[in-house]
Amino acid sequence: MSTRILGLATALPPARVAQSDALEMALPFTRATPEEERTLRVLYRRSGVKWRASVLLEPGGQAPSFFPPPVSASDRGPSTSMRMARYERDVGPLALAAAAAALADAGLPPRDVGQLVTVSCTGFFAPNYDVEVIKGLGLPPSTGRTHVGFMGCQGALNGLRVADALARRDPGRGVLLVAAELCSLHYQYGFDPDQTVANALFADGAAAAVVGSREEGRAWQLVANGAWLLPDCADAMTWRIGDHGFLMTLSARVPELIATHLRPALTAWLDQHGLTLEDIRTWAIHPGGPRILSATAEALRLPPEATAVSRDVLAECGNMSSPTILFILDRLRRSAAPLPGVALAFGPGLSAEAALFL
Repeated sequence: MSTRILGLATALPPARVAQSDALEMALPFTRATPEEERTLRVLYRRSGVKWRASVLLEPGGQAPSFFPPPVSASDRGPSTSMRMARYERDVGPLALAAAAAALADAGLPPRDVGQLVTVSCTGFFAPNYDVEVIKGLGLPPSTGRTHVGFMGCQGALNGLRVADALARRDPGRGVLLVAAELCSLHYQYGFDPDQTVANALFADGAAAAVVGSREEGRAWQLVANGAWLLPDCADAMTWRIGDHGFLMTLSARVPELIATHLRPALTAWLDQHGLTLEDIRTWAIHPGGPRILSATAEALRLPPEATAVSRDVLAECGNMSSPTILFILDRLRRSAAPLPGVALAFGPGLSAEAALFL
């Protein structure tokens, strides 16, 4: 039995900001020297991002009052508990909007959902936002709940693997997958190379998919999942809880590590399914940043058009962490992109997750 993507949908906060304006908002919080300011301007300009949405933005895209200007060099902004309170308040409505739209896209009534898989790495509270989704959609109270947490940008593909396994166990019902992230809550004060990169790239968003075994002409068939923990690079990408939000480190070695290790891993995986890299007609690659996307394309020897949708999503939405890959899949699926297709994303570890569609 095979499973299929029966529905996909996305959701963004109502307010967004142009990247040029985001830079001007950021400068007072960095306390940058003239040289550091020049570095920041180059970083924001080369980020590949043109627009980003955030639950923190005031109407009209005004600077968020949640982050008060620093009062001293040691000021690091709101505490983690304050940021988690805002996460608890705002993540549910965004997740619910994506989930409702995905069910509508699939034409699946709430009573036919047997399992709910939620994904997030930007906040913690219990009961989680899955309860709000169940109540808001009117899902059966017996709906199974599974949460995939702290897996970073690859989290939705981890969740898709879980959803696939659950759907195979209960072919008569659908599995709802929801990924929701409020990355903007973890904006960091000061000038630190790792944190300024994160500040320049990340945004908020949610996406949802319905996975099931129902036969449908336009549904993408999910035939395989792959996972790799790349060797000797556990510190290349990390995500840790600090006193003033979550802290990301992203080594400059990441593009080189991807270029070295990705092609042999994917080649061996596809060979198990009777395919080669040249057989893949559509690529959904998570744009962790422009250099990561370029390194992936170079390693796999992909033409520029293969990553065009990934670059478009990065430009229009920023890096929303886990939901981003579902935004890309949604656009590809709605445009009837040719198959076979592969979705690919990276996470802390340094690790990679993939999904193969026919």
